[in-house]
Amino acid sequence: MHSTPRSPLRTLAATVPGALALALSAALVGPSAATAATPADTATAADAPSATPLGSRTLDENALYFVSYDGLVNNGSYQQSGILTHGGFQYAAWYTGDRHAVLARRSLDGGGDGGWRTVRLPHRLTVDDSHNSISLGVSAEDGRLHVGMDTHNTPVFYTRSSPGLVTGGAPWSADSFEPVQRDLAGLDIGSITYPRFVPTPDGGLQFAYRTGGSGDGTQELAEYAGGEWTHLGAWSSPEGTYEANGAVSDSRNMYLHGIGYGDDGRLHASFTWRETAAGGDILCHPGGLSNHDTGYVYSDDGGHTWRTGNGAVAAVTGTPHRVSVDTRGHVVDPLPPNYALMNQESQAIDSAGNPHVVVSYRPGRFGHCSTDFVEDRRRQGRTFHLHQDDAGTWHKVELPEPLSAFGRSRLVLTADDTAYVVMPFGRIMAAGADTGWSEWTMVHDGSDIDAFGEVLVDESRVASEGVLSVFYQEAGSGSSTPIRVADFQLG
Repeated sequence: MHSTPRSPLRTLAATVPGALALALSAALVGPSAATAATPADTATAADAPSATPLGSRTLDENALYFVSYDGLVNNGSYQQSGILTHGGFQYAAWYTGDRHAVLARRSLDGGGDGGWRTVRLPHRLTVDDSHNSISLGVSAEDGRLHVGMDTHNTPVFYTRSSPGLVTGGAPWSADSFEPVQRDLAGLDIGSITYPRFVPTPDGGLQFAYRTGGSGDGTQELAEYAGGEWTHLGAWSSPEGTYEANGAVSDSRNMYLHGIGYGDDGRLHASFTWRETAAGGDILCHPGGLSNHDTGYVYSDDGGHTWRTGNGAVAAVTGTPHRVSVDTRGHVVDPLPPNYALMNQESQAIDSAGNPHVVVSYRPGRFGHCSTDFVEDRRRQGRTFHLHQDDAGTWHKVELPEPLSAFGRSRLVLTADDTAYVVMPFGRIMAAGADTGWSEWTMVHDGSDIDAFGEVLVDESRVASEGVLSVFYQEAGSGSSTPIRVADFQLG
């Protein structure tokens, strides 16, 4: 049995007047897009969203700093939880200037004015690769803090705390953590990339990760319950046929924008596809990027059975039936390659259980062939907000602030479903649910945040307190720079 889907998947709906949408359709998105998007109007209501600075704290004056894949190892978008809040404490993780993995926590009593207390783990970063970031997760059922780190198509380095650490049942010290292992407490999952911990509604924890490579990868899940990890298996496939630019590709990887549960217990996953690592002949130019489309599937049984928006089964985890590029009905925002579409951006779920996704690319009005995807994104990239409504229709709006960066943005939703997009360099854009998330305004320009580029956000603190914590590392020219956390009261 499965719950009835909210509605059949419909054609992506524009959130602009019809005439304007028709006029801009070809220029904004490209030849294969279903509809157009347009920059939203600036909100002018007195009760418009806001982000009031509450101050910042330095976690480390000399955190490890190197640039790899145009990013930093301490600030990667694929760190689904590089900073999180649980039980009145906030936790963060990074690598120090001498390459040690460090965990820190602070009490949020009194608004988080308490100092950060650090624990140094017995592990040092093995290679200068920004993929090898640190991800955190909490299993509420036993109060453990879990850590996955330092992996790029290699066995993960993993540790977990003693039971009760996050509920005050164990001291905050290195002695409260198990030895660092190359498996999940005895479960060998092989070589992986992009470890993500996903809290489950029943207090458990899941582990999402990729096996394989950029152009030939598979998404898999493991599950933690009763103190043990179990392998659930793969749910995406690199197989299938994709045609573009007069050529055919037969291998790819699913890159997750996000995977997480809504309050109703539904598990949501949004993603983009990347064709074979080099792109091949489907690219109009060797300097392009073979990412294409935004896809979406959901599961009402904890990630065992995946469905498209119309309720059709898309995959059964651990079986040959997996989500592939050939799966009908999974694409919610069509976009061909050659538009510098970024992978692994951001996802959030609103109070009605509907998914929201942020993506970014160079719109078609700037041309239909990216020849240098890094510079094209910096010069002409734009950010878009997608959301599904209660009827199952997807809507899309272009944010009025240019991307002006190679990197990605983070999306959070408050209790009243106000959306905040934290862009590179700490710029914060916001839109209210009362406008259908169509009127975006800048609520913080990032001028007091000297971030290298991408930042991390504490989604769980937004949900519990309405406070946005932005974790960022300063730009620099040496081998270490400061890491800080800036807090904002959202309203």
